[in-house]
Amino acid sequence: MITSKTISNGIIRALLTTVFIGLILFFFYKIQSVLIYLVVSFIFTLIGNPILDFFKKRLKFNHLFATITTLFIFILIILGFIMMFIPLILSQGENLSLLNTTEIEKNIVQLINQITVFLDNHQIDSAQVLKEANITSKINFNIIPNFLNAILGTISSFGMGLGSVLFITFFFLKDRLVFMVGAKKLIPDSHEDQILNSLEKINHLLSRYFIGLLLQLFIVFLLYLIVLVIFGVPNAIVIAFLCAVLNIIPYIGPLIASFLAAILTMMSNLGSDFQSEILPTTIYVLIGFWIVQIIDNNLSQPIIFSKSVSSHPLEIFLVILIAGFLFGILGMIVAVPLYTIIKVIGKEFFPENKIIQLLTKDI
Repeated sequence: MITSKTISNGIIRALLTTVFIGLILFFFYKIQSVLIYLVVSFIFTLIGNPILDFFKKRLKFNHLFATITTLFIFILIILGFIMMFIPLILSQGENLSLLNTTEIEKNIVQLINQITVFLDNHQIDSAQVLKEANITSKINFNIIPNFLNAILGTISSFGMGLGSVLFITFFFLKDRLVFMVGAKKLIPDSHEDQILNSLEKINHLLSRYFIGLLLQLFIVFLLYLIVLVIFGVPNAIVIAFLCAVLNIIPYIGPLIASFLAAILTMMSNLGSDFQSEILPTTIYVLIGFWIVQIIDNNLSQPIIFSKSVSSHPLEIFLVILIAGFLFGILGMIVAVPLYTIIKVIGKEFFPENKIIQLLTKDI
């Protein structure tokens, strides 16, 4: 029989549980930087594991020396990017006058006026619409300096974050066996083999996935760079790098990259004639970027991703599409690694299920 005391106890337990969950979420919110460091370190560890094994098995390094060498390679790559891109980014910022709001407004007004003249010369009514819309009065030009100030603030804390990530990664690589032994003590004996097998397969597949992702981004970066160099776009390396990074977002990222490339191409050639130089160069760059995206979407991306996580290209496409509809851009970014984890766990714990057997036959 339910009494008032039982109901009140239930309400108190529910309130305490809600407060406890709220405190945990608040705690996670406060340490979100640490969580990000852990996630980035985990990704670095997944990428570094094959390199570490290569040094140990092929070059016969001991474990500690192989770990130090792997971390040293990461540091060299990061320093190489910093040395290569910081001067170019500063140069690009000066060329585009990104920190000068008045100059930005002046450049955009100049660009819009050139577009208007071009449309007028071709008797297109949209020129009048462009004038009536008064776009320049509706643009908040302070957005760009504010955005750059936020980036500068992030860069100022980049050193501490990078140091933390590398420190955590070192111990993830060095003590991975210790972590496995510790995890075994926490795992229930009845599921120990299944969980350990799942962790091993997840580690292997995600290592291949992130290495494949880096390879795909590098290929796209080179192809973008070739397009920009062919058409003489200033600071091609910076633009190609920024656009390649956007390819982390499946399918939508390349579209954003094309728009960004078009804007930066036009802004980089503001002193030239719009009809004879700016417009044709921008169109050629866009066509080149679309060709790169066709190559990436139909060749490099499906092959690299399907091989790295042992999934069919159509399967990968549908997973990313569904994740995008459900959780937006973040869902699209994490869709493939999360789906891979779910597949591995499903195969270990529900091996008799026919759907799981069909999806995991190559794992």
